[in-house]
Formats: sequence, structure tokens, C-alpha cells
Amino acid sequence: MNKEIIRFLFVGGFNTIATYGIYLMLLLFFSYNISYSISYISGIVISFLLNSKYVFKVKFTFSKAIKYPFVYVVQYIINVIVLNLLVKNNIVNEMIAPILVIIISLPVTYILSKYILGKKSA
Repeated sequence: MNKEIIRFLFVGGFNTIATYGIYLMLLLFFSYNISYSISYISGIVISFLLNSKYVFKVKFTFSKAIKYPFVYVVQYIINVIVLNLLVKNNIVNEMIAPILVIIISLPVTYILSKYILGKKSA
């Protein structure tokens, strides 16, 4: 496994733990959909900063910052559909569902992040 993928997984793990913590905290006050939405937006910011600096080692630019969330808009729509299917069909509870959603979307996130941030393969 190459170093870039290892860094991506490490940063993704950190981001996952951070956003999951935000999600659980927000569940105390909001529904799972609102909690997920807010934590998801937080995750986009964390992901952009850490993936740019540590994973793909590219400079922060306004253009990339504007484009980066579009990857997550598409991913968000897919994730909310899967989240709702999992919870409403009693496959898993609302506390566990986001973890499965993240695992399912991991490969797509890597590819799209690499593309948006402009990191070319060697």
C-alpha cells in the first residue's frame, strides 16, 4: 500500500472519529438527520484542510476550497439515502449507521478528493 493511501486512511480515521463525536453530541439536541448534516459539513472542512496539507501535499487555493465540497455534496446525497435505508429498515440503529455509511463511501471519497485537489498520479 502506498504512503499516500496510508496517510489518507489515517486522516480519514481522525476525521471519522471527530465527526462521529460531533454527531453523537448533536444527537442530544437534534434528530439524526440534522445531526448527521451538521457533522458532515464539519467533516468537509476537516477533510479539505488535512487532505490538502498531509495526504496530497498540495497548496491551499481558493479554487480548490470552492470545488472540494462538490465531491461531498454528491457523496452526502448517497450517504443520506443509505443512512435512512439502514435506520428506517431497522438494519442498524442511528448511532451505528454513520459508521457503515463511511466505510461504504471510502473508496469514492479517496478518488474524488485526489481528483479535486489536483494531485496527479506519479
